[in-house]
Amino acid sequence: MIGISACLAGVCCRYDGNHNQIDPLKQLVEQKKAVIVCPEVLGGLPTPRTPAEIVGGDGFDVWQEQAIVVDQTGENVTELFKQGAINAYQEFKKLDVTQLILKERSPSCGSQLIYDGSFSGTRIAGVGVATAYFINQGITVFSEENWQAEEGTHGD
Repeated sequence: MIGISACLAGVCCRYDGNHNQIDPLKQLVEQKKAVIVCPEVLGGLPTPRTPAEIVGGDGFDVWQEQAIVVDQTGENVTELFKQGAINAYQEFKKLDVTQLILKERSPSCGSQLIYDGSFSGTRIAGVGVATAYFINQGITVFSEENWQAEEGTHGD
């Protein structure tokens, strides 16, 4: 089974209350070939919510307690991000999810790029908090930008 960031399937769960729908990904969910997840919502964060970024590294650093997640007001939301990843993974185990297609640049779901923690729009190489957890649990992670190139079996 494939897990997909809920925002990519058209669910309005982004920090700003919108979505990032990609029709072929929504179709995978509608065809029951994929399930949706939003680690931030599963961690207890509301929609909409104040934008958050990782400060001091990336998601792997957060799990090693070398970086934190803060929202734009300065509130530390690290534990909510971590709990969301754990909750999502527990669901994945029940559903035998073995690969994920997650939203790039998200502080939870980014798999190649995230923002640098300065809220300036600057992107850096790195992964989000949930992505780091999922990779550490052995799940393959793609983004909406590379899932077709990496996994040609998913269609056009």
